[in-house]
Amino acid sequence: MARYGGSIRVDAARCVGDMACMRVCPTEAIRVRSGKALILESRCIDCGECVRVCQTHAISPVTNSFAELSRFDYKVAIASPVFYGQFGPGVAPERILAALEKAGFDCACDLTMACEAVSAAIERFVSRHRGPRPLISCFCPTVLRLIQVRYPDLIAQVLPIESPKEILAREVRKAKARELGLADDRIGILYLTPCPAEMLDVIGHPGREKSAIDGAIAALDIYRTVLSLLPISGKREGAIRAAMSGVGMSWATLGGQMAFLKPESRLAVAGMRNVVRTLMDIEMGKLRDVEYVELHTCPDGCVSGSLLVENPYVARARVLEILGRLGEQPRRTDRELAEFLEKADYLVDRKLSVQSQEPLDSDVGRAIAKIRQYEEIRQSLPTINCGACGAPSCSAFADDVVREEARLSDCVLLALQQLRAEQTRVLDVSARKVVSGSER
Repeated sequence: MARYGGSIRVDAARCVGDMACMRVCPTEAIRVRSGKALILESRCIDCGECVRVCQTHAISPVTNSFAELSRFDYKVAIASPVFYGQFGPGVAPERILAALEKAGFDCACDLTMACEAVSAAIERFVSRHRGPRPLISCFCPTVLRLIQVRYPDLIAQVLPIESPKEILAREVRKAKARELGLADDRIGILYLTPCPAEMLDVIGHPGREKSAIDGAIAALDIYRTVLSLLPISGKREGAIRAAMSGVGMSWATLGGQMAFLKPESRLAVAGMRNVVRTLMDIEMGKLRDVEYVELHTCPDGCVSGSLLVENPYVARARVLEILGRLGEQPRRTDRELAEFLEKADYLVDRKLSVQSQEPLDSDVGRAIAKIRQYEEIRQSLPTINCGACGAPSCSAFADDVVREEARLSDCVLLALQQLRAEQTRVLDVSARKVVSGSER
């Protein structure tokens, strides 16, 4: 099994090399060589698009299992708001949290109050910000990686606010360590993730040295267990309902982060193509009148994450049903939110680096020569981006050839053109010989 340093892995035994993954990759990070998919680590942004289209399940996310938490004395589950939308109509979040505790967690925590607090933090930061606009949401790790790889000039516009799950994990660890008399490292915190990119918050978030979360498990991996335990009654239904936030629950839907922002100053965008187009517009200075842009690479926001089970439109309807019961007003008063923001460490000293591709050569002279070689090869190619060579585009193929990771003869059409040219040459030579012989 081939693995790389991110949150996606390729099982070569299952891979049939059908190239669907290569064609959907937004950063041209996948090649098909010797009939098997290969992920180029320096270009991958962990978006999970390849996971969605792989029919043989050869590409899968790198997540944790519940068994890995056995080394901890106390185990905590943090449920994303989108997780509540995976179950039948009328299934209250309280029952889902109770089922998680029945499944083996010592404590299952709701995330919506932390989401509400971060929404307030967004409003506060945006209102005080005097730098370039718009500010760009920082809660989708795929968006951050995309900016690092393709739009490094926008790094300064990324919102420097911690994610709700990190804030909650820190608070829960502190509270449980004090309550139970345990050392911090004896408490294991696991996040139920809706997509592969969220694993980056644990194994290597761009801009954070260490996560407060110890692992992440795919929502689909624990779904059946929770579903089988739902008939049990929620032992804390009333208490949990009072502690949940409709504002925080709205994070499961597109635009949910911006509850406290004015409608005319905000923009919510979902889907990889739309995100790329929006980042291009920001780079060109077209959206300066917008204060904040919420970006999700998943087609309909987090509710359509590739590690969820339910149809995203059904899941969204169930989230809206829960929202209807919780209400859209914040649970905390303005004063309580202000006090929380004063004491909570919600700002982060983000150190996003440019994720640039490796240079063609460490020697400047040779690198310039290879750039010329690249241009010559690119101009010689048919430029139809057929993918038959195992690269997603002719430009990518030319780059691979210069880096000696592919051969020019791998281009089927170029080889065919050369074969036809050779056949024409041979026929011309034969024809001249025939004419010359007849003249004698």
